[in-house]
Amino acid sequence: MDGTSAPSEIFIRAVEPEDYEALRDIYAQPRACRWTLQMPLPSAALWRDRLAHLDPNRRLLVACLDQHPVGNIGLVLEANPRRRHAASLGMGVHDAYAGRGVGRALMAAAIDLADNWLGVRRLELTVFADNGRAVGLYRSCGFDVEGRLRRFAMRDGVLADALTMARVR
Repeated sequence: MDGTSAPSEIFIRAVEPEDYEALRDIYAQPRACRWTLQMPLPSAALWRDRLAHLDPNRRLLVACLDQHPVGNIGLVLEANPRRRHAASLGMGVHDAYAGRGVGRALMAAAIDLADNWLGVRRLELTVFADNGRAVGLYRSCGFDVEGRLRRFAMRDGVLADALTMARVR
């Protein structure tokens, strides 16, 4: 997985336990926190524990620039035997690197992993309805909107809507 659709300086690799501080930094960013379901002010200990106890159905990747993680994507395989053909995605990019191809590189790597190595037939994600940049990226990667989740999650003191999107092959 080389992120072929992204600038060549972006390198995608599996998350390592020592990436916990970089992941904390990514999700501590105002925009990364706003557009994901992460809580503000994450601790290094929280991320260290998350990476130390990974679910075997979860694949975590990071996008690196100059060997430093600047984005993360998680692919979670469904455990239910009747849904083993499906997986869900969640992604965050450090605010300083938004709009520079990091998200596209992460999506390309996750789709390659899902399609060519894990046999996933259905990729699902949830995105805040007003996150036009992310919705556009997901559409360009073959995802379609399947529904709207009204008052999905608290954000900035208001319940915000989200879209469910999926890529089926």
